[in-house]
Amino acid sequence: MWVGRAVIFRWSVVAVIVFAAMIWGYFIITESQIKKSSLPVYGQRNNDSTDHVIANFRLIDQDGKIITEADFKGKIYVADFFFTNCEGICPLMSNQMERIAEKFKGNTSVLLLSHTVKPEEDSIPVLKEYSKNHNADSSQWHFVTGERIVINKLARTSYLVGGTEGEDSSDFVHTQFFALIDPIKRIRGFYDGTDSAEVNKLISDIDILLKEE
Repeated sequence: MWVGRAVIFRWSVVAVIVFAAMIWGYFIITESQIKKSSLPVYGQRNNDSTDHVIANFRLIDQDGKIITEADFKGKIYVADFFFTNCEGICPLMSNQMERIAEKFKGNTSVLLLSHTVKPEEDSIPVLKEYSKNHNADSSQWHFVTGERIVINKLARTSYLVGGTEGEDSSDFVHTQFFALIDPIKRIRGFYDGTDSAEVNKLISDIDILLKEE
């Protein structure tokens, strides 16, 4: 009788050890997968460990509302640069932004921010009409205007999408790239906004950031 109980006890211990090893292995694999799925952080300099972050800004959206970095605090957002009468890349970009807006409709953690690079032409009423044409909810997708020199500097030195020459100048910035920004204002990805496959990747990366959050 005693021998039988001892055998049962030994097998119970073995079973517990095996089960514990399986659980431990699961967590190791899961942690490894999470690390592999984490997105890079862009903009760090080789001699500086400080993360590059988006600078503070003050712009006006299609509703005439003042928009600042505070409106994006703790949010994931996608930024782009366009102008309303563009007949080249901008319609493609805005259509892709509309896809993103539709995908995350109702998700208050995900916002979109489209900067006009022709503020002298894209008045608030013009931006409002353009936003309606793309079914934009102004609580989620902001079309913003401001001084051209300010918008150009944001594109070049904050979002890193407009080149580096003349970063304080009033020349014309025209780029098809979207920038993905995380809740603490870091750049986590760049994507060709005219390419649906790239935007599919962007949507997947937003999901990754939502899980990280």
